[in-house]
Amino acid sequence: MATKLTELLGIEYPILQGGMAWISDASLASAVSNAGGAGIISTGGRTTEYTREEIRRCRTLTDRPFGVNVMLMAPNKDEIVDVICEEKPAFVTLGAGNPVPYFAKFHEAGVKVIPVVPNVKLAKRVEDKGADAMVVEGMEAGGHIGVLTTMALMTQVIPEVKIPVIMAGGFADGRGLAAALLMGAAGVQIGTRFLVAEECPVHGNMKQKLIEAIDTDTIVTGLTIGGAVRGIRNKFSEEFIALEYSGKASKQELMDKATGTNKLAAVDGDTENGMMQAGQSLLPLKKVEPVKAIVEAIMKEARETLANAALIKL
Repeated sequence: MATKLTELLGIEYPILQGGMAWISDASLASAVSNAGGAGIISTGGRTTEYTREEIRRCRTLTDRPFGVNVMLMAPNKDEIVDVICEEKPAFVTLGAGNPVPYFAKFHEAGVKVIPVVPNVKLAKRVEDKGADAMVVEGMEAGGHIGVLTTMALMTQVIPEVKIPVIMAGGFADGRGLAAALLMGAAGVQIGTRFLVAEECPVHGNMKQKLIEAIDTDTIVTGLTIGGAVRGIRNKFSEEFIALEYSGKASKQELMDKATGTNKLAAVDGDTENGMMQAGQSLLPLKKVEPVKAIVEAIMKEARETLANAALIKL
């Protein structure tokens, strides 16, 4: 399937794997790339040594293009950027901060730049400053979210820019990919669906909770303190929401309470006291299976959906 994204990155299918902190490592990224998409290694909360090791490990597992995600709120972001420029993966995605100051450095190293943006204003800005493509993420996504839905963003961002747009937020099957392509996107970024992949290192307890979840099981914490995060409803998230809206805790106290809870769930498997970050499209997560099976199912359904769309009488 050829789109502007597949041509830009030299990949088979227009699917990026989301850069999920504490989860997206070389094992998952290489599996997605080997399946025809583009895997991404996350550096959120990680050291420069980890970043270099995972990039090099990924190269031993795949000869296909893969990327690295940089969280621009990280205190060691500049050192992480230096390592990426030295190791030269195919591309980077950049979020949670201003990506523009890093464009020139990445381009000088031959690394394609794909910032994550939440609105039209920032989409136009990163295009003007030389981004190669962009991820436009709706509030249906897991983890840190903005305020606009994926459909509203597709409706408003895609007509305003010329570089490839990769939509994110709520994509978990082939019908979603087909819908995004028909709206003019060049591809989609998928995170939550890959959480139940065999190659995903997320703890088995969390995988099971995701498989058991129903469509209404996500909850958003941190809305009142400017740091909205979507995850699976559990003891931690419900207690956090109660405290957040009680007026009895300061912003700093709430931030302190949330610190480390993503790792607690994803790595340690504490699904009661950790924050299980996940997006809203949960029902497609039916079983643990290989990345290759997930990607092939998505692409088969996308082709069927697009073929059926072509049969609609105008």
